[in-house]
Amino acid sequence: MSTTNLPSFKVFSGTKSEYMAKEICKHLGVELGKMNITHFADGEFGVSFEESIRGRDVYLVQSTFANSDNLMELLLMIDAARRASARSIIAVIPYFGWARQDRKDKPRVSIAAKLVANLLSVAGVDRVITMDLHADQIQGFFDIPLDHLYASNVFIPYIQSLNLDNLVIATPDVGGAKRANSYAKYLDCPLVLCHKQRAKANVVANMTVIGDVKDKNVIIIDDMVDTAGTITKAANLMLENGAKSVRALCSHAVMSDPASERVNDSALTEIIFTNSIPFDKEGKNCPKATIISVAELFADTIRRVQSCESISNAYLIK
Repeated sequence: MSTTNLPSFKVFSGTKSEYMAKEICKHLGVELGKMNITHFADGEFGVSFEESIRGRDVYLVQSTFANSDNLMELLLMIDAARRASARSIIAVIPYFGWARQDRKDKPRVSIAAKLVANLLSVAGVDRVITMDLHADQIQGFFDIPLDHLYASNVFIPYIQSLNLDNLVIATPDVGGAKRANSYAKYLDCPLVLCHKQRAKANVVANMTVIGDVKDKNVIIIDDMVDTAGTITKAANLMLENGAKSVRALCSHAVMSDPASERVNDSALTEIIFTNSIPFDKEGKNCPKATIISVAELFADTIRRVQSCESISNAYLIK
């Protein structure tokens, strides 16, 4: 990827996303910028750039998972870049945490996704690049440009490489129907819905399948897997209804305990994630997991932003 004629820019990384930033820089053909994060005994930390960024476009790579510390680190990075006279500050957030709190679904609750959008703007960010938000309306929470990328750019080629016959796309809940329907339309295959009722957060009370999965190879589409209760319950239900095989494509591997154990014990043949969140499948004892990198997708987006090119024409499905 040529960056010869691009305006001057630098890429920096937060603590937990350095693996992603290094891969992005490799695709861009640039070096990762030097930055120092100092930790104090009481848990406080400070951020400083170890090279001049005056007049530069600065890209700060940081997923907000685990949520609180990484979000605060990103906010301090933005503030430090603004005070160091960066020309523009772009937050590259492969996984946007707090996104599940996107509305008032009961009285007297916060809307954390809007609050985080406000915090980023007040800190001084000029643009946000993220991927597969939990809800599309979160884009409207920002009063600055937001580039919303789609993991389908790497997932679709993977699905096609499997050469599965009698393919069916499924969604584990009604809320993900739009996302799953985009895959079904592109791949020209049927869509199956799961209707679930929750007892409480992260606990599914019951679930039913709407559609025919008998003798089908099913691929469940979702944006994230947290405790894996929903995705594994859906997979087991598909198999009980006669499915030949069940796989899952999920953009973000949150994978809180006991997710790995549930996946291993489930009917899932395979669960495919992007590397938006670092996930060590050996360390987490999850041999069914497959990790696909989205670093090139983000690198290409950075190149397009720098050269003022269209981003939307790079999407396979929208």
